[in-house]
Amino acid sequence: MPLATAAGAALLAAALLTPPAGAASAPGADSPAAGTGIRESLVAGYNFEHPDPVDPARERDIGPSGTTLSLVNGGAAMRVRDDADPRRGHVLQTRQVAPDVAGNDDWKAGVYDPDGAASLHAFNGARQATVMGWFRTTGPNPSPNSGSADPDDRYNAIGLSGLLTGDSNGHDVRALLELIDVKGELRLVALGRRVDGSASQTFAADGDWRTHLPDGQWVHLAATFDFDTGEMALYRNGQALPGSYVRDDDPWALAGEPEPDLASATDPRGIKIGGSFPQNTREANPCNCRMDDLLFLDRAATPGQVMAEYRRSGGRPAA
Repeated sequence: MPLATAAGAALLAAALLTPPAGAASAPGADSPAAGTGIRESLVAGYNFEHPDPVDPARERDIGPSGTTLSLVNGGAAMRVRDDADPRRGHVLQTRQVAPDVAGNDDWKAGVYDPDGAASLHAFNGARQATVMGWFRTTGPNPSPNSGSADPDDRYNAIGLSGLLTGDSNGHDVRALLELIDVKGELRLVALGRRVDGSASQTFAADGDWRTHLPDGQWVHLAATFDFDTGEMALYRNGQALPGSYVRDDDPWALAGEPEPDLASATDPRGIKIGGSFPQNTREANPCNCRMDDLLFLDRAATPGQVMAEYRRSGGRPAA
């Protein structure tokens, strides 16, 4: 992983040790200890308060990797002030633009490098990973399938945030937080793929996805992945969600030697946020959503670390 620049280190410290405006009353939110463990494993992060000074259609990384995010199709207009929770400051708006047109105009964000994003090298051969952030729906989900002639056809997934594999076409992922169809029912899931080009495993939260992501409400979600043990977990507002694995075989090929089991020794081809194909070659699974404080860690965050990050970034303990 490249060494953090002085500017990057300053961004990281400010992001992890300073709560959003108005959030200081949250227990633990203003404590430097709230970021302990998260700081050490953070690779890339985005709070949409740091536009690239040269190109405002790009967002600077608050993590040490320096992975600049592209705001695809909407550019700087995707960085908005939130009306539901003004203390959040600027957030990312993603959305479907033209449901009746098979084009490439959906608002999404991401990074794509067909040779592998060297700045994301921390996930090359990684043993663990975490994807987390704040999400709020701002329109109908799932969206109409713009690639289908059937006006009633809708996408079978709603893209939130994920890390691509080392051989991804812009859709296949190593670690993903998403809403996806599981046996005919849309569910909140953690979806992981240990080996490039091989099978994925899905951990699906129990219950209807709308109970986890109610219309118009900000919710903190996290997904953790342990490629060695095969364990995945989902969290909502700092609390672990009950759920189950979709497959009961060994899709990550964990049985047998060698040990430990690691992700493929390839640099991820990038990050996708609010939909697939960040290189903008096609549309899929758009999210009519707002997002904030998106973090990508090269360790599986512990329950305590997830709760600490939830509180630091503006959450409150459950009543």
